Amino acid sequence: MKKTTIYPHELIGEKIVIVASKNPFNLSISGRVVDETKSTIVVEQKDTKKRLFKNNITIKLVRNGQIINGQELAKRPEERLKGK
Repeated sequence: MKKTTIYPHELIGEKIVIVASKNPFNLSISGRVVDETKSTIVVEQKDTKKRLFKNNITIKLVRNGQIINGQELAKRPEERLKGK
C-alpha cells in the first residue's frame, strides 16, 4: 500500500503555479489562492480569477517549492486541517 502525504495546511493566501493539468489551458497559471472548496480552488491572477478543479491539476507552492497533486487536496479545507 502506497503512503500518500496530504497537505494539511491552509491554501488560501498561498502563491501557486500549475505545473501539470489534464486541461492544457491551465498549465502555467500562477497567482494567489483566494478561495477553496471541496473540489475547486480559485486562483487570482493580475486582473482575473480562475476556478480550477483540484482533481485535474498538480500545483507547486512558490513559498517552498513543494509539489502537491490536486487529488490529495480533494477534501473540504476544514476536513483536511482536522486530519480526517
